[in-house]
Amino acid sequence: MGKMLRIIKKDTVLVISWVLAVVSAFFVMPDKTYAEYIDWRSLGILWSLMIITQGYMDNGVFEKIGHSLLLRTRKVWQLVLALITMCFFGGMVITNDVALITFVPFAIIMLKNCEREDIMIPVVVLQTIAANLGSMMTPIGNPQNLYLYELSGMSIGQFILWMLPFTMIAAALLLVSLLFIRDKGAEISVPADKKVRKDTRKRINIIIFTLLFVVALLVVSRWIPWYVLACMTVVIVFVADRRILLKADYGLLLTFVGFFIFTGNIGRIPVVSNFLANVVNGREVIVGILTSQCISNVPAALLLSGYTDSIRMLLVGVNIGGLGTLIASMASLISYKLYVNEVPGNKGKYFVTFTFYNLVYLIIMFGCTLLL
Repeated sequence: MGKMLRIIKKDTVLVISWVLAVVSAFFVMPDKTYAEYIDWRSLGILWSLMIITQGYMDNGVFEKIGHSLLLRTRKVWQLVLALITMCFFGGMVITNDVALITFVPFAIIMLKNCEREDIMIPVVVLQTIAANLGSMMTPIGNPQNLYLYELSGMSIGQFILWMLPFTMIAAALLLVSLLFIRDKGAEISVPADKKVRKDTRKRINIIIFTLLFVVALLVVSRWIPWYVLACMTVVIVFVADRRILLKADYGLLLTFVGFFIFTGNIGRIPVVSNFLANVVNGREVIVGILTSQCISNVPAALLLSGYTDSIRMLLVGVNIGGLGTLIASMASLISYKLYVNEVPGNKGKYFVTFTFYNLVYLIIMFGCTLLL
């Protein structure tokens, strides 16, 4: 029983997705249509990107980029701006999850070295918001974007242009937030990085993963079939560093499968399907935001996408819906765990600060959405 509770606590959304899938199977008996529910292309691209970004992480690419930026900072506000910017733009390219996994521990170390632990909570909270809002700019920024991008049939250019105004508003809000950092004009000194011996193997691996990333972009642009990327990733990474193949977030992939089955079955139950269509259609933004607060924005996108004529508005809703509660975006839980592991005594203070900042951002972003 204890082991089961630990599994549920560790990956609650995964468990919920499969409970819903199993329950729905009692109403729509399993048949060959089940296989058609699953968006194999989105899963294949998502898995490949997970492996590629993990390859970059294992070879220290993001830490080197981050440290080179921080060496140019002389004041507190410059340091905070660099830490937030890395998450904001990193979220666009390496997903919000990876950006936080990489740069939140980095921020904690830097702030400790500079003896500025007093601003650690607001900085980590702003990093989380930056990663969640920056990631909405591109199809590969987060899982719900990739899924909705494939579903909508938009080109990459159309996607970016659609999300650009919201991303610019988010960037402006983050800059304004710097004004509220305590002693932001104080001088600091960022420790220089220790020189390390050049590793030829790492350099070759970085080149390999960069080539795979280029292929991934061509697949997302629909120039190359997704299964070509998946096969290349399996073969090349197996030869280069097979351990990386085990480091993808397979729990997230299984969560997608569970929700695909659940939403597919729901679509075949006329009463439920008609009800959801009546609720969602024309209210994509507000319904996307509210649903995300309860089950997070990835499941919300999967659940609601089949009941709207405007995927673009749902895209806005579930991305802005990543703000708000701690579970509105699974990425937010990552930074929360990273912080409380370092400072376990400040859980309550972090939660209050996180909720306050997120609600303020959510209200402003939603208001701007209404105006746009």
